[in-house]
Amino acid sequence: MFSQIRPAIVMIVLFSTLTGVVYPLAITGIAQVVAAKPANGSLLTRDGVVIGSALIGQQFSGDGYFHGRPSATNTADPNDATKTIDAPYNAANSSGSNFGPTSLKLHDRVKADVEALGGSPEKPVPADAVTTSGSGLDPDISPAFARLQVSRVAAARKLPEARVQALVTNATAQPFLGLLGEPRVNVLQLNVSLDLLAAK
Repeated sequence: MFSQIRPAIVMIVLFSTLTGVVYPLAITGIAQVVAAKPANGSLLTRDGVVIGSALIGQQFSGDGYFHGRPSATNTADPNDATKTIDAPYNAANSSGSNFGPTSLKLHDRVKADVEALGGSPEKPVPADAVTTSGSGLDPDISPAFARLQVSRVAAARKLPEARVQALVTNATAQPFLGLLGEPRVNVLQLNVSLDLLAAK
């Protein structure tokens, strides 16, 4: 009987070691050599302090900063653990909105956001300006949404609009190989560039 069990035990130990130890270490080692920055979270630093990741969005609300797209993430209500409260860009609870196209709450929120951005049927706003992403943590916005915010940011920073627009243009990443994905602007990287410009 042991002669039948022994090969099974050996195979479990062997494949557990290969797939649970050797393979992860090999992939981690390759990633550190080939793409160390993305493998370590694409962290952004300023004055030696980590201020965020280029891969995870964060909340910006001041007029002097570019804002990301709306986020539907939430967290437990500190006053009632059975309820949740809005917590935009809560990386500990990545989620999208479950509201469907017939949801009155979703309709009212989008309508209010469009009005706040000065949108109208004649002057539509970019879709990502008023819709949430599936994760609630999208770090990027469309160049159109970034351009929509240039006037507000320039006025708050007392900078020429052309200078702020140049930052948006420089921060716009093109589709991979010109084919995959859409043009996009990383909000955190753009705001870091904005702060560096203001510091000069």
